[in-house]
Amino acid sequence: RIRPRAGSSLEPQERSMEAPAVPEELPPDAAPGKGAHELFGYVGIEAVLDQMKVKTMKTGFEFNIMVVGQSGLGKSTMVNTLFKSKVSRKASQPGQEERIPKTVQLQSVTHVIEEKGVKMKLTVTDTPGFGDQINNENCWDPIIKYINEQYERYLREEILITRKRKIPDTRVHGCVYFVPPTGHWLRPLDLEFMRRLSKIVNVVPVIAKADTLTLEERAEFKQRIQKDLKAHAISVYPQEDFDEDPDDRLLNDRIREKIPFAVVGADQEHQVNGKRVLGRKTKWGIIEVENPVHCEFPMLRDLLIRSHLQDLKDITHNVHYESYRVRRLNESNRP
Repeated sequence: RIRPRAGSSLEPQERSMEAPAVPEELPPDAAPGKGAHELFGYVGIEAVLDQMKVKTMKTGFEFNIMVVGQSGLGKSTMVNTLFKSKVSRKASQPGQEERIPKTVQLQSVTHVIEEKGVKMKLTVTDTPGFGDQINNENCWDPIIKYINEQYERYLREEILITRKRKIPDTRVHGCVYFVPPTGHWLRPLDLEFMRRLSKIVNVVPVIAKADTLTLEERAEFKQRIQKDLKAHAISVYPQEDFDEDPDDRLLNDRIREKIPFAVVGADQEHQVNGKRVLGRKTKWGIIEVENPVHCEFPMLRDLLIRSHLQDLKDITHNVHYESYRVRRLNESNRP
């Protein structure tokens, strides 16, 4: 997000009737942007944005998302709805019988999605078997191991003497955690998972199948979840500690008030008032997935794709991966 700075050419000039000001010399310790020299003509600095756009459109970018939750909560449907493509684990294996494994087995599916000339290499990692057993002790271990393995893979490429110009990025940029719509408190499994995972990856909790709750139940359930997260010091994305810009803090504060998002997924279209919309058909009507009045799926989509996708990648690289890198290098330097 680019904002006009104080003293920039976007501000109105009020000194047109005065004598031309003599440029002042800046002290050596002057902060950049304050008292900077005015430009007396067009230089073309803004063209760097066009250069970055053209380069990104040519090379594309990577985005890796993980979905975690019990079976039957609509994880695959939600991912298909997010990207309006058949990118889920189920969609990539047609004709095969769906069997829930007895242990947590991670399955990744990679697709290249293109929209208006921009290519995105999308990797979706599913966690079938999570939370489905009677004894779910340490069921998060395979997930933690997988996330750390991706950090390790990136680190090994990075420390090579002769390394690739563009290191393949398989690190998990965001983990969407599906909370069952019980309407009560968070389960110990949910709390323990988010407590452990929020330290190494960006966790975004959502209330799955929110159409099974009334509006009053949904609001009360949200408040209970927010209290649980605060009581157990669980920092979910967007984290308050990483809000540097005041405008970003205001935006993220509004998002944090809505988390966890109450979402409904659907990959079928229906006719509503002469328009084709994604939704779920019930006896009482059609629940429109992209209608903010019906559910908060648009907020989740905007957070993951339209407004915070690059921020998710930046925090993954500058915070979570950096913590892992420092820890690993310290371990390797010990005698």
